Amino acid sequence: MPTADDHSFALVLNDVFKRHDTGHGHPERPARYDAVSSGVNRADALDHAVRIEAQLASLEHIALCHGEDYIEMARRDIESGLPQLSTGDTDVSLASFEVARLAVGSVIATVDAVLNGSAQTAFCALRPPGHHARPNQGMGFCVFNNIAIGARYAQQQYGIERVLIADWDVHHGNGTQDIFYDDPSVFFFSTHQSPWYPGTGARSETGSGAAVGTNMNRPFPAGSGREQVLGAFRDDLVPAARAFQPDLVMISAGFDSRIGDPLGNFTLDDDDFVELTEIMRDLADTTAQGRVISLLEGGYDLEGLAAAVEAHVGALL
Repeated sequence: MPTADDHSFALVLNDVFKRHDTGHGHPERPARYDAVSSGVNRADALDHAVRIEAQLASLEHIALCHGEDYIEMARRDIESGLPQLSTGDTDVSLASFEVARLAVGSVIATVDAVLNGSAQTAFCALRPPGHHARPNQGMGFCVFNNIAIGARYAQQQYGIERVLIADWDVHHGNGTQDIFYDDPSVFFFSTHQSPWYPGTGARSETGSGAAVGTNMNRPFPAGSGREQVLGAFRDDLVPAARAFQPDLVMISAGFDSRIGDPLGNFTLDDDDFVELTEIMRDLADTTAQGRVISLLEGGYDLEGLAAAVEAHVGALL
């Protein structure tokens, strides 16, 4: 477990995540880790970070958000050598089940660091990403829903009552929405391109039962950027989050919403990611003792990914 020293920023950055090999030409490729590492270095974060070592999540921790049958199916698919999960469009290699467990375990260790006071903000450079993973389905490059498991672990292990998850990936975080759709203790907010993969995330999807109003989607057409996305964060998320009063703030930090990404048509730039991060930090300062945990999701233009991560991590320091 890291010690506090004079640091307040925790970092997961470990080349073990390169072992998840999606094959030649795949956009969610190991080289993304190198681009993220470059961005972290350029932000001068390494000298200011509490380093979190990658560690295997227990299957019980994964089962906080995923069915046991699905977990076993994913293990069997991967260890039998299938090139893709049988549940959907997630390419895998023989190491992918272990690496996906390491991603979840690293989030759990980061939650420990932030909630025991060793750090206040954190960035987790994880592969595979997670926000498309549904309770019983891997899809969209995702095996397990890293951020959802982290949120649920924070609630169960530390008694955190309310968690805010904001997702600025260009694709809707349908898995995260599904996991918390009827849970009023987690507020999920997403800006995303529409129509676009995975086809979910309409404004009318607001939660069910007691959770109506704690799921907020802001879909925008191709070509949208600063005006739409930052406008939604400022005008819609901020008042809703202040009313919700989260005890922990988490970010699904997808940088495929940056201009020039091959898998999206948004136009955010690096200054926009700084402002989005500052909005989230301001919310956390108001209600969550400044506690912000950010997890890497998408971002497939390597130079753009490095630049966006540099901007985002710099604003978290």
